[in-house]
Amino acid sequence: MPLIRVLPSAVADQIAAGEVVERPASVVKELVENSLDAGAHSVEITVQEGGRALIRVSDDGAGMGADDAVLSLARHGTSKIRTSADLTGVRTFGFRGEALPAICSVSRVEIETALQDGGGTRLEAAGGAPPAVTPTQRRRGTTVTVTDLFYNSPARAKFLRGSRSEWRAISEIVMTLALTRRDIRFDLSHDGRRSLTAPPAASLRVRLGALWGVPYADGLLDVDDVAGPIHVSGLVERPANVGTATRRVFLSVNGRAIRDPGIVRGAEAAYRSTIPAGTRPALYLEVFVPADSVDVNVHPAKAEIRFQDRWTVERAVERAVRRALGTFDASASMGRSFFGGIAAPAERVQIVESEVLAPQANDTPLFRDTTGAGGLAGANDSIAGASAGTERVGDDADIPPLTQLRRTYIMFEHEDGVVLIDQHSAHERVLYEEFMGEIEKGAANSQRLLLPFTLTLSALELEAYELDREYFDKLGFEIEPFGGNSLIVHAVPVPHPRFDAERCLRDTLAALTGDRTPSSAGRHERLVATIACKAAVKGGDLLSGAEMRALFVALRDTNLPAHDVHGRSTIVQLAWSEVDRRFGRS
Repeated sequence: MPLIRVLPSAVADQIAAGEVVERPASVVKELVENSLDAGAHSVEITVQEGGRALIRVSDDGAGMGADDAVLSLARHGTSKIRTSADLTGVRTFGFRGEALPAICSVSRVEIETALQDGGGTRLEAAGGAPPAVTPTQRRRGTTVTVTDLFYNSPARAKFLRGSRSEWRAISEIVMTLALTRRDIRFDLSHDGRRSLTAPPAASLRVRLGALWGVPYADGLLDVDDVAGPIHVSGLVERPANVGTATRRVFLSVNGRAIRDPGIVRGAEAAYRSTIPAGTRPALYLEVFVPADSVDVNVHPAKAEIRFQDRWTVERAVERAVRRALGTFDASASMGRSFFGGIAAPAERVQIVESEVLAPQANDTPLFRDTTGAGGLAGANDSIAGASAGTERVGDDADIPPLTQLRRTYIMFEHEDGVVLIDQHSAHERVLYEEFMGEIEKGAANSQRLLLPFTLTLSALELEAYELDREYFDKLGFEIEPFGGNSLIVHAVPVPHPRFDAERCLRDTLAALTGDRTPSSAGRHERLVATIACKAAVKGGDLLSGAEMRALFVALRDTNLPAHDVHGRSTIVQLAWSEVDRRFGRS
């Protein structure tokens, strides 16, 4: 007697259904997508006990005749495709004819449908058995009611979560579909209570405002970029807001909501140097690619897709998000806004004399005067004023009086409060953008050394150098092998007079040891960020008045003044209201 047997069709159907119907949210997704494919303008979803007891989806779509209604419950019964070639460029959500039969095989299903107002068809089926068909009266469209999910599959039923968890999953699915099809009205009710009403919306931002509030939606940045045949649009979170609220991610490709870690990875790569490590931004991105360059028939639930050229898509997403981040006011709350609104001289608070506010002796400029008219103050600034350590406004009237605290922070008065700049973080940001510009232009300035120096590296450090050799060259380093694990350095960039090239190179190569950043863009950004960190002035370094003013101006002119290369804040404000409260004035 053979050991291998063909499973009964009912058992096979139940097993196959498990790939499509994982939980109540899967049922809601499949039924709502059917409604959207039917041309519905309005979809109403009713759920009881998290979908365990009842799921009902009603629409005003095209409806079905009696024959089509019966065939809709047959496995692989579909109107979407005829041959495998039709899978290329398929635009409908459903196309395999598996969802309804799978749902019917593990639940009790009732379908009412009509092609027009008046006479329609009613079907009742359970456990995959042939449906009972009767006429009915109803409006145009279709209503599908699912009850007793997994009643005949106890092994699946016991893995369902509690009603609250299942309800949350359903809510997420409906909101995802509402973001995908913003031209459709969605109404969602649970246990007799209306939980979501989303009327048609003119834009993604408007729909997000309806789902999660207008202030949240208004705080997002627009993304809109075209790279060849790839169009990336949507909304992303501002760097300053990342980590302050629930992270949400919505992705769609050619109008189909999907999960894709590659697209997320590309978008997050654009945030390098703007957010702290370990934090992840909210993303709402829509990608459009040529239909023949993507395969949607990959995942049973159609939640994943395959790109013909994934690398190009990920790079396009990264570029689009990067451009969005580069075009906004880097800090609506803490960034460039602090470089305006400087209090008038007569209103400035006098700072009491103390050891940490003592006049600075070294007045060597940290940056060269780039104004041609002494706009960054000369090397022999006099430091005088009503209080020791308080800098007067020089030739640049936009620069407030600056004070160094603990040889680490630069302080000044703003109309909204007292502002502190972390000198190391600020200089990191300045150098990072300067170095990135030099790499992009390929024209870095360098200085040949009268006495070249030699670096003896570990094997891993030498490997790190070899991986990034071209970028060291672009930054202005002239380095050649010197036998074994040694390098000889003939020329170096000179971003500022305090720059210690030998120490910077040693620290950078040590930090890059073992780095496995895969993309070329990622590697050169990682290198530049590391060099900027190692080359920047440190906390504890004494800065002159001219150096503080030069750093203030340079930070003001960067694209992202509010964040250093690690995503940490460069600027912190103590509001006047807080100062008044501390002194008992409020």
